[in-house]
Amino acid sequence: MTPGARDVAQIRLDNALLLFDEFVQATVKHPDAATLRGLERRFAERLQIQPSYWSQIKGRSRQIGERLARQFEVLCHKPPGWMDQLHGEAGSPAAAAEEPPHNVPQDDDERFIVGLVLTYYRRHPQRARTRLLDLLGEVLSAPHAAPPAAATHRPGPAAGDDGTQLWERSRSGVAPLKRKR
Repeated sequence: MTPGARDVAQIRLDNALLLFDEFVQATVKHPDAATLRGLERRFAERLQIQPSYWSQIKGRSRQIGERLARQFEVLCHKPPGWMDQLHGEAGSPAAAAEEPPHNVPQDDDERFIVGLVLTYYRRHPQRARTRLLDLLGEVLSAPHAAPPAAATHRPGPAAGDDGTQLWERSRSGVAPLKRKR
């Protein structure tokens, strides 16, 4: 694959994710687990592709080709060529230099949690999807509380504990996943 082709593929993926973000914002005013559950399927239906194909695009196992890019533009009411151009703040060279991509783990903790979630999902996809969407629905609809100043290690969860201590205890006993070769 040539560097130019890879750049176009990444731009198209970023723009597809922008389209999905627009779809979510236009569709969901007050997110809850039931609403979040079907959004990806409904977005795929809007694009006239299979939900599994959308999942493969997001997972980078499939790329958005020329014909599919034009299909996305027509169905999402974008001008011709929109999928091949950088858009928004993420598209500016200054923003690209300052801020890493938002959908890529930034440190070892994030890589660990993403790997853990992927492992769970790959072993039990339906159960993982249901549980994760329920959890996200709770988090998105709950009022934000300030995190504790310092986590101390105690044997059991305390009243009002937000899970930080449990996470620290769990994390300390688990080695990070090995990278694939």
